[in-house]
Amino acid sequence: MALNETLARVDADLAAGRIPMARQRLRGLVSSYPHYPGLRLRLADIYRLYGDPAEAGRWTYLEDDRDSDEVAAFEERYSDPVRRMRALAWKGPESEAHSLFAVQQLAAVRTAASKALGRSVDWDTLAEVRGDSPEKRSFLQAMAPVGCGLLVIAFFALWVRGLLDLFD
Repeated sequence: MALNETLARVDADLAAGRIPMARQRLRGLVSSYPHYPGLRLRLADIYRLYGDPAEAGRWTYLEDDRDSDEVAAFEERYSDPVRRMRALAWKGPESEAHSLFAVQQLAAVRTAASKALGRSVDWDTLAEVRGDSPEKRSFLQAMAPVGCGLLVIAFFALWVRGLLDLFD
């Protein structure tokens, strides 16, 4: 769906009071068009309707003219720089940002996340940003396939035993 068409649907959703649907559409648009500041600003407005200053601050974080209380709430909620980097939902180089201020904000977040991880990350290194790298996997995540395999074997063994009991 084209950007303008989806924005028209967002407007229709808001006019009809379907705020969650408008929010969902805007989140999808920000994912598809991360460099378009107008989408982020509209999403911040929707979160203000919800009374969620942290999320409003999240979506205005790259704006020079922003509410400092909202930004502080965002920074508190996403205090870990890696989580903050992921929360900003940026893609591509920082140089594609709409202003020098946004470039500086993105660079500061990326630098802090790289320092926290102990290695360089960029906005397109999703595995590192999301924490999905193999060294970050928990023991339970690593053992899940083994557990599922054991359950399948146990089920099969019980099924075979049931068949043997049936014919005895």
